[in-house]
Amino acid sequence: MKHDVTDIDIKNKKLKVKNLENNEEFEETYDKLIITSGSWPIVPKIDGIELKNILLCKNYNHANKIIEKSKSAKKVVVVGAGYIGVELVEAFKENGKEVVLVDAEKRILSKYFDKEFTDVAENTLKNNGITIATNEKVLKFIGDNDNSGIVTKVITDKNEYEADLVIMCVGFVPNTKLFENQLEMLPNGAIKVDRFMRTSNKDVMAAGDCCSVFYNPLQKEIYIPLATNAVRMGTLAGLNIFENKFEHPGTQGTSGIKIYENNMAATGLTEESARSFGLDIESVTAVDNYRPEFMPTYESVTLKVIFDKKTRQILGAQLNSKFDLTQSINTLSVCIQNKMTIDDLAFLDFFFQPHYNKPWNFINLAGINSLK
Repeated sequence: MKHDVTDIDIKNKKLKVKNLENNEEFEETYDKLIITSGSWPIVPKIDGIELKNILLCKNYNHANKIIEKSKSAKKVVVVGAGYIGVELVEAFKENGKEVVLVDAEKRILSKYFDKEFTDVAENTLKNNGITIATNEKVLKFIGDNDNSGIVTKVITDKNEYEADLVIMCVGFVPNTKLFENQLEMLPNGAIKVDRFMRTSNKDVMAAGDCCSVFYNPLQKEIYIPLATNAVRMGTLAGLNIFENKFEHPGTQGTSGIKIYENNMAATGLTEESARSFGLDIESVTAVDNYRPEFMPTYESVTLKVIFDKKTRQILGAQLNSKFDLTQSINTLSVCIQNKMTIDDLAFLDFFFQPHYNKPWNFINLAGINSLK
């Protein structure tokens, strides 16, 4: 049976529950509670956003609706140039649509990659016929004059774009309104949890997109809604529900994406984000072919590593190659988690086999370049 919690009294451990099949309401109590209420797409207050064919992209039902509506759509505007938006525009273009990607930021994927990486991604999208409209703020949506209520135009502060389908993917907010003024939260509404997934109430745990997570590069709790964080936090919440057994090691927010031929991945802080937090950092870049040039084929790889100028501790890394080397970013993630320095990278022990790599792995090369 499907139920929904309509109200909660955490102090007295009581829930009001609604049976979604017959609308019957009843009260329930608990000894221990695990909150996994997730997140929901940000829906900005834009004139005309209630028009038909302006859709969200978060869950299975959203995906099915997008697929159905896109069958008859010819001109698609995607608002939000994060991972979801970038993946959507490529998919729409591959299905023969005219596509525009709009974002108020100056660059696509700006939360994950520095400019030298996003420039490559933007050029690839443009070369495949996708219009990139960054540094543009959506002001309003205009509907059809025949009173059908279907969106026809997207108006920004710089341009206007024809559209018969608009996808909104500008970010997510924690779905935690039910717990306001009952649990400690971050300013954005994310429930604060400790390293054992315990909230400010000892009998209440929280996990996933609804709560904070310890971010190793900054050594503090922030909000990072990622599936990887959610599955680990949920498991820890279950294991620690009666006593603190296993501590969360923290996250680096590691992620990856394929944009046409570009295999891109990132972990930790970008150079731009590190500076925005006031950190005194340096960066080093290694560019090399991932395996020897005497092999029948080889591809170039670019790896950038950001590190603290004084301690030389690694804080972030970004990678791009036409060959899929994205798993290597997991190595850098572990390095950040274990507080390794850029100097440590130079002589790390990696195997060598010409089919896969060079005697000096490109990760080694980044460390060696920092020693010069």
